[in-house]
Amino acid sequence: MKLWSPEMDAVSAVSANPVQQPDPDQALVEIAKAGGREGERAFELLFIKYRKKLERMISRMVRDEGAMQDVVQESFLKAWRAMAGFRGESQFYTWLYRIAINTAKKHLVAVRKNPVISESSLSSGSDDEENPLAEALMNGGGEVDTPEAAYAAQEIAAAVNEALEALPEELRRALVLREMEGLSYEDISEAMDCPIGTVRSRIFRAREAISVRIKPMLERQTGKRW
Repeated sequence: MKLWSPEMDAVSAVSANPVQQPDPDQALVEIAKAGGREGERAFELLFIKYRKKLERMISRMVRDEGAMQDVVQESFLKAWRAMAGFRGESQFYTWLYRIAINTAKKHLVAVRKNPVISESSLSSGSDDEENPLAEALMNGGGEVDTPEAAYAAQEIAAAVNEALEALPEELRRALVLREMEGLSYEDISEAMDCPIGTVRSRIFRAREAISVRIKPMLERQTGKRW
């Protein structure tokens, strides 16, 4: 049995030293860093591109709609002020998400310390809010072409959402970045400022916790498995 080959060494070297993917926002970032009216316009385009994604992510941390919008606006403002110092060691959106997460954390600390701030920012969102994770879990699960199937899909989506909300903050945030925002483990590691191994562990634990809650419901439906 062949246990070693030069090709294996080559694969190992690539795995140990992964090539950083080019930043799709690099051109806009360079213009924004230069400042002036063109820089403001370039940053505005970045704002338009990532505003909805940041809102979706921050809404899982900050429940009050107004406070969530304030956190997102403050995050972009911090990013704009720090643009000149952005060295491109990570992709722009990873850097931006990290700023947003830290801004949201500071807001939640302020909420807990200051009784004047409305505690609605820590409460659950509307029952009607979209749940991209639940929709993703249902993809490939067959046609929802009967009232019974539609009800079952709605029931599972609600259960997933409830399980997601019950997760510890760090687990929920990691899962949201992975499943809803589609970030790589490397990008999540950058955004959450923790090792990739920690990211993998958090996502695994989050999936396991949700699996325990919804697996019995899925197993009642033919062909549905977590």
